[in-house]
Amino acid sequence: MKKKILSILLATAMVATLAGCGGDNADNNNGGGSTGGTTPADGNEAASNGGESTDVTVDKIEFWIDGTLAATQENGQAEFEKQWEDAVGVDLVINQLDHNSYKETVQRLLTAGEKPDILLMSAEMYKSYAALTNEDGSSYLWDMTDAYENADFYSRITATSTNELLKINGRLYGFAPAYGNGCITYVKKSWLDAVGMSTDDIKTFDDYYEMLTRFTTMDPDGNGKNDTYGTAAAGFAKLDDTPYIQYLPEFWQDAYPAFTQGEDGVWYDGFDTDATKAALLRLQKAYNDGVINPMTSGMSTKDVREGFWSADQTSSCGAYAYWAGSWTKTTVDNVHKNLGDDQEIVFLPVIDEVKAVGGYIDRTAPVWVILNDGDDSNTREQQIFDLFIETMMDGDVVQTLWTYGAEGVHWSTAAETVTIGDAEPKTYEEGQFHLLATPNDPATAWKKNFIDPALAIAPLTNGFTSADPSIDAGNEYFLANCRTAPATPSSEVYSVNNPSILEVQQEVMSQVIEKNGDVDEWMSYYEEQAGPLVQEVLDSLNTAE
Repeated sequence: MKKKILSILLATAMVATLAGCGGDNADNNNGGGSTGGTTPADGNEAASNGGESTDVTVDKIEFWIDGTLAATQENGQAEFEKQWEDAVGVDLVINQLDHNSYKETVQRLLTAGEKPDILLMSAEMYKSYAALTNEDGSSYLWDMTDAYENADFYSRITATSTNELLKINGRLYGFAPAYGNGCITYVKKSWLDAVGMSTDDIKTFDDYYEMLTRFTTMDPDGNGKNDTYGTAAAGFAKLDDTPYIQYLPEFWQDAYPAFTQGEDGVWYDGFDTDATKAALLRLQKAYNDGVINPMTSGMSTKDVREGFWSADQTSSCGAYAYWAGSWTKTTVDNVHKNLGDDQEIVFLPVIDEVKAVGGYIDRTAPVWVILNDGDDSNTREQQIFDLFIETMMDGDVVQTLWTYGAEGVHWSTAAETVTIGDAEPKTYEEGQFHLLATPNDPATAWKKNFIDPALAIAPLTNGFTSADPSIDAGNEYFLANCRTAPATPSSEVYSVNNPSILEVQQEVMSQVIEKNGDVDEWMSYYEEQAGPLVQEVLDSLNTAE
């Protein structure tokens, strides 16, 4: 289709940010720089996995990524880049864009004609761009199905469903090296103790709300001031960021305010439902009662998490929903660092109302996409796949770089004694894998670079592991209490119409939650303003082959 459709999307689409997975340093780090002067390594002379066999033409790869690459410029990015280049044999250019404005920046740069070789997209971005075609009718994103299914790492994949679920009409246009993960709700145990509650007391939404109320009104931090909140989140919902409700799951419960499929396979508008109305009313009450931070609608994920563990607990909250796994360790470590080693973080029990719909949501994973150059040949794209994605999952040297970062900077196997912050020194034997201190924060241990080792679809084969009790506990708790995210829609009409629909949805949420508006009146307003666009989207989704 058509250049016109592509231009409309790139000019207006409200595609999603990569929520929740941002590294501790998600600042703007444009341009990783490159060492230059390298030549293709042996073994890369041809497109080896299902592409057309020709001489290598790719000697440099540029990629765009958000804050999910922990090796930022201040955190050893140059060493990561150099070691990747030495291992793969081509030049690497890293453009790490601002985490919180990633979707808008990608949209603007693509509209301006800038095109990297490969870039990271959220599930929502992926589905939006995968629905597009170039002017000549070719797909905007390169169809990597054959490359993926013929990749060397394919036989080592243990989480096969991750990329199968990303297929659109049986074809794959983006690759996820790890499964999606999701959010669980963390609670400060000292605050529970201070207000006379325990996790055993929390079984229903009413119990949860009582906890939030006590956190807000009973001075749980003991500073003698009325300056705390029950909870906070990066928005009342992330309507442009699948799975939308991950940061306030207890309030949304059975509501899913986006286009979704019923059990009969028919798509419907999940925003215009009684379940969403009920969720908006719960949030309206929380806002009016002051148990949720009043700045929630404008807060970033960084604002929320750093407020939770800040040494200054003014305006802090006692409970927040955030990602499991590595972020469990990050939360625990920062609470200990700023508030004391005696401060314990516990998991909120899954309340009955969330349990009834299957638990927390395992989101659709972010993916790497290769832009199709439209030259009727797969040669260049296949070579990018081989050099970038194939090596990313090699099980050894390059996958270790993506998992743990640069050797000697982020991790080591040298015989040495390592002291991190105030922790007891640890002595390692030669050949024993261990993580080092974070380059820009020597008081904390490095955790991972990009691929979470606990979530990788094809684990490392070299035995390197950074198993940590808190990471394991977070993953185990989430996996025991999660459900698969609903399918994300994909159609050209959806891509074009959804930005305007989102604007109306955001207005309705603001008016109901923050301005105490009548939910029925504002839902009627939504139907009037967005109804025709919604119907066009539903027609396109329900008539798709």
